[in-house]
Amino acid sequence: MSVSAARAEEARAGMLELFPAGFEEIEQADGVELAAYTDSSGEERLWHAFGGGLSRPVESGWEERWRQFHRPVRVGALWVGPPWESPPDGATAVVIDPGRAFGTGAHATTRLCLALLAEDPRGSLLDLGCGSGVLAIAAAKLGFRPVTALDLDPQAVEATERNAEANEVTVAVRRVDVLADPLPRADVVVANITVAAVGGLAERVECDRLVTSGYLEVDAPRLSGFRQARRVVAEGWAADLHRAER
Repeated sequence: MSVSAARAEEARAGMLELFPAGFEEIEQADGVELAAYTDSSGEERLWHAFGGGLSRPVESGWEERWRQFHRPVRVGALWVGPPWESPPDGATAVVIDPGRAFGTGAHATTRLCLALLAEDPRGSLLDLGCGSGVLAIAAAKLGFRPVTALDLDPQAVEATERNAEANEVTVAVRRVDVLADPLPRADVVVANITVAAVGGLAERVECDRLVTSGYLEVDAPRLSGFRQARRVVAEGWAADLHRAER
């Protein structure tokens, strides 16, 4: 599906909700092409969301093409990258192999959350919708203790457990519906999910500070019981630090 530069950020957000396991983005002269490897049901969801698109058989070796787009990133002292890349000397390395779970560290929302966490006072941390575990593992590397990661997707739980072990950090990982099941208290809660899901968390979490992202810069979640303390933006995306008022 090709979209104009003006619609690119909105389309990326829509694709992220439709295909949270990942999609491919190819820069074009007048915009971007967004592609998902999916079946007929995914194709139907795409048509309902965008009203059009092009379908074609995938080329041999598509299962490994995502590796081309899994690039390392730096956020302050943190280096986040895949196991086939080497971190630079002196960096705090967070090695992430996402497998079938969302979250490589390269997306702007992940980088924004990491930037806010790096500046935040250390304490206990709860990662809601942990995906590959990148935020929970980075938090453990930054000195947050204890760190708990929750996700409803069993593949995300498996990926987070595997990545935590590879990074030699302790993260308690559980399969939990973060929008319905009871949540443990933590000094800091981080939720890089969707703007709709973020809105439902405020009355469910018990924490001093709440870091949220997964939405565009034009979105402005207002959470009951919290005040917005800081906002950071990149590439049209935003992340917010909220402080509890209760």
